[in-house]
Amino acid sequence: MAEVVIASGKRKSAIARAYVSKGKGTIKINKLNLLAYPEYIRQIIAEPLQLAEKYSKKVNIRVRVEGGGPVSQAEAARTAIAKALAEFTGDEELKRIFMEYDRTLLVSDTRRKEPKKQLGRGARKRKQKSYR
Repeated sequence: MAEVVIASGKRKSAIARAYVSKGKGTIKINKLNLLAYPEYIRQIIAEPLQLAEKYSKKVNIRVRVEGGGPVSQAEAARTAIAKALAEFTGDEELKRIFMEYDRTLLVSDTRRKEPKKQLGRGARKRKQKSYR
């Protein structure tokens, strides 16, 4: 096992970096304890920890997240934590469990905002035409 493993996760415009090292099971997101976050966001972030319960008390996890909104930040953090745990433990069974449960745990969401086009106010919206 490595000393510290760094993995990243992306969702919309949110980017998260997770640092996993040996420890007692502390989880901090942007220097705040996981329990400081609202219940819904805490559930999203804790999904990989519930699936990897035999490792969750043996590692310390530190996550830095920036960009996006609260839910996309939580989903980016969740992806980063799952990737880092899978790499830190080197457990193929854990990777398989993550992939069967939800592919986005190990694969970042590639969808991005569609660029704005000319003659309109957005990606698809156009100025209205009136012939009367």
